[in-house]
Amino acid sequence: MGKLGKKARKFAKKNLQSVFKRKRKLKSMFKKKGSKRDEHDAAENREEDQIEKSIGRDLEGENVEDVALDAVFGDESDVVEDDSESDGYLSEDSGVIDSYENGTESSHDDVGADNNGASDLSVQNREILLELSQKRKKLEKLKKKDPEFSKFLESYENGLEKLKDEENYSDEENTSDDDTQNPSKGNVNLSTDKLLTSSALNSLCQLVKEQQSISALTSLLNGYRAACHYGTEPSGLQDSSTFSKILIFMLQEADNIFRGMLGISRSSCKKETILELKNTSKWKTMKPLIKSYLRSTLFILNQIADSEMLAFTLVRLRVSVIFFAAFRPLLQRLVKIAVHLWVTGEGALASHSFLVIKDVATVFSSDCFNSCLIRTYKAYIGHCKFVDPDSSKHIQFLRTSFVELCSQDLQNSSSKAMVCTEQLSKILQMGLRTKKKEAVARICSWQYTNCLDLWVSFTSANIQDYDLKPLLYMIIQIINGVAVLFPGPRYLRLRLKCIQWLNNLSSSSGVFIPVASYTLDILEYKTGKDSGKPGKDFNFSSSVKLPKHWLKSRNFQEKCVFSVIELLAMHFAQWSYHITFPELATIPLIRLKKFHETTTIETFRRVVKRFIDQVEQNMEFIRRKRDEVAFSPKDHQSVESFLQFEKSSANTTFTQYYKSMIEKAASRSLVLNQKISSLQQKKLKGKKRQLPNKGAKSEEASEERKADLLIEDGKDGKSEKKRRTKE
Repeated sequence: MGKLGKKARKFAKKNLQSVFKRKRKLKSMFKKKGSKRDEHDAAENREEDQIEKSIGRDLEGENVEDVALDAVFGDESDVVEDDSESDGYLSEDSGVIDSYENGTESSHDDVGADNNGASDLSVQNREILLELSQKRKKLEKLKKKDPEFSKFLESYENGLEKLKDEENYSDEENTSDDDTQNPSKGNVNLSTDKLLTSSALNSLCQLVKEQQSISALTSLLNGYRAACHYGTEPSGLQDSSTFSKILIFMLQEADNIFRGMLGISRSSCKKETILELKNTSKWKTMKPLIKSYLRSTLFILNQIADSEMLAFTLVRLRVSVIFFAAFRPLLQRLVKIAVHLWVTGEGALASHSFLVIKDVATVFSSDCFNSCLIRTYKAYIGHCKFVDPDSSKHIQFLRTSFVELCSQDLQNSSSKAMVCTEQLSKILQMGLRTKKKEAVARICSWQYTNCLDLWVSFTSANIQDYDLKPLLYMIIQIINGVAVLFPGPRYLRLRLKCIQWLNNLSSSSGVFIPVASYTLDILEYKTGKDSGKPGKDFNFSSSVKLPKHWLKSRNFQEKCVFSVIELLAMHFAQWSYHITFPELATIPLIRLKKFHETTTIETFRRVVKRFIDQVEQNMEFIRRKRDEVAFSPKDHQSVESFLQFEKSSANTTFTQYYKSMIEKAASRSLVLNQKISSLQQKKLKGKKRQLPNKGAKSEEASEERKADLLIEDGKDGKSEKKRRTKE
């Protein structure tokens, strides 16, 4: 490119002076050295930035995903796998079941006589298993590297199977006439070679209950393991009746059998009882048997899908919870399964699952309590992301049961609650400062509100028994921030929920929390004309954000007015006997009278007028009683004891008015829920009419699936497990 002409250079000097000035400034900034004072200020700014980042104030550059509620305690490690490499079957003699079928028992009472030999064999077995596991890993690596080698192994395995079949056939020919096998065959696994018949099972059960036979119990536990793995592995059970009989017998009698053989009383529920038996010969004999029972029971809990069978299994496993003290990996597996069933189950299944969690947290150490608390909290947070009318009751059950679990160790639970509320506060600060769409949506969500509701319930339930004032004040600040962040009419439900939380915290703690301004602001919502249409029936409790079309309806106006009166009545009822009630109610009455004058709907005028009259009557009652006292306002003890007798009797007109209002509100919500449920049923019927054939087929399929549920669960345990997790 050539040089600019004379005219172009003159034009640049006259009209592009700003460009040259900017270049000169930039050059001077890079060349100029900073002074010592500037360096000191820059160092201080860097330190402040580091401090703010360390305490979590650097919210501008932080991602929303970094403050997820379910990751507040870090990644909880999964269940520690059992260190046993065996298939779970206990070693037994090949002729044991045959002898029980013939009505005789071999002499196996001398089990444990050769403890030294058994211990040597166990050490050798462990070494062999370690070598086998190492070789297996090497083979898997070779398979991945060389696919031709994996094909060679498959052909080799097929050849071995043919040889095994020929050997089994020759062994069958060499058996004697009395059906006794060749003794060279050795130990027999019940799952593949031995068939447990109904008569043999009856004999085994009788010998275990009457004579406490170790060998009979070993055979029973092998049969129980085969029943628990029914469908996933080849079974040694004769038929379905044997399958159900051995399951029910072991679940009902196993705990009594173990306690009787170990000499433990049935009422003992302390883990120290098991820990004291660890070095005894009885425990060394019974340990593999107890472990086999617990492992098999935990396995079947992951396979069956019938809620009644799951609940029964949990009830029986809960009785034997002290035996998990010797098997820490199995204990962690039990907690994981119980938490999953507590969250996904319903009715009795969820209740029994929570009782198992509660017993584990009570019986074992504080570390186990922390694990139970963290797992239940994460499960609750993950489950309450979406709420509908059907799941709201279950979420309420989860919330109350979690609060009950926290109440067992308030010192530990309060520290966890502080960590969780700090996380909630961090998310709220990010929304208030940045006003980003993602941050605001994170706050106005079911997960955030349900989490906040959880800790409000915990604080309200335990603040009288434990010092939770720091947690109380933090939660109040969070609720106030949420109410300020979402002031619009579409967030009516969230605002009402915030006021309810503040009322509950105030009534449980005895601390005055001002809520009248938040409540009366609802009356100033611009909802359109007063003579609006009723609108469609809408489930108010199942939506975080209201639809726009509902804001112009008559139902929305009624919801605003009735909610304001109910929440103000709840707030005033708490302080209706306090000496400062006239001053508390003065400004809210002024605003209510103004609304009474401006509104033209007669229903609203009548409700507001009655509320104003009741409040004024209570104000006059407090003034009369206040004029009769002789103490000064500085006498705090006398102020607190003011009208305590009247408060305990609860016979004032305002208290009676508040009770009647709560009853009417409950009946009103019940009628609305019935209307909504009827509408949903009509919609479902309409869909069924459109697809009659598919509906009939699905009903027939559901009836077929209910039949023989235990056997079907065993045959297709993996698919049933996947279906249950999806549900």
